[in-house]
Amino acid sequence: MELSRVDPRHLDLLRELADRGSVTAVAAATFRTPSAVSQQLRTAQRELGGVRLVEADGRGVRLTEAGRLLADGGRDVARAVARVQARWDAYVGAPSGTVTVAMLASAAAVLLPGVLERLAGTDVLLECTDVDVAETTYAELVTDHDIVVGHSFTSEVPEGAGHLTTVALLREPLDIAMRVGHPLAVRREVTPVELAGCEWYGVPAGYPFDSLRLAVETAAGLPLTVVQRLRDNRLIEALVAAGDRVAVLPRYTTSDPRLVLRPVAGIAAGRHIVAMARPDRAERLAVRTVLDAFREVGRSVA
Repeated sequence: MELSRVDPRHLDLLRELADRGSVTAVAAATFRTPSAVSQQLRTAQRELGGVRLVEADGRGVRLTEAGRLLADGGRDVARAVARVQARWDAYVGAPSGTVTVAMLASAAAVLLPGVLERLAGTDVLLECTDVDVAETTYAELVTDHDIVVGHSFTSEVPEGAGHLTTVALLREPLDIAMRVGHPLAVRREVTPVELAGCEWYGVPAGYPFDSLRLAVETAAGLPLTVVQRLRDNRLIEALVAAGDRVAVLPRYTTSDPRLVLRPVAGIAAGRHIVAMARPDRAERLAVRTVLDAFREVGRSVA
């Protein structure tokens, strides 16, 4: 059986199934019915000599080993085609087209204005969506967006993004936020013992920002008093500005002028802001242009 004779759309279908996990999800993303997707899977198996590409998995299906092998091949084919397309686009003219971007809202606040400024006057149009999901979920969003900008508190490659093209944009330190007139605001940095005497606004248990609070608690050897656990950084900024309670907030994306930010002595905490894309989409000239703009803005911020 010669793979060169196989319809490359079958490989693309297997790649989509590997990325999205179900026939229903593939159907929704490709504007088809689940039965049409299932029919194409049967056609693909027939053209491949009857080799089983999927197998039953509960109420759905999953790829077999052969299916996963061809799904990986589909990624390679898509990337090769996109690379040729990018070279052709560069040959015939400047980058153009629409690039869809999903961004962590706090990262968008510091990066997006500069990116839009750099793209002004080009034929590249951004369609942006702000998102706030768990760290491990950002990589999944690349199935529906050309670029996803998320964060990681452990490394420059977020969990689940090992198979993606990733661009580290900046490392943003995490500081302790307090109102301008707070007794500790006169310090250049604050100690864990000093912070143990404060009441805190925290994030829900298990959220990454909570790791700095826990590190302060461990270093101080004293329990910290958390009076509220909230998700929205802007809400936390407003509450911190209104009293003497403190909170963990990111340095570059905290903008309330009523606040000051102070690092914690002896504890270096931060998050990596990272752009992610499927390798084939990252080859598009327009997508590369947008990634370059994000990279340039990230360097100027740090």
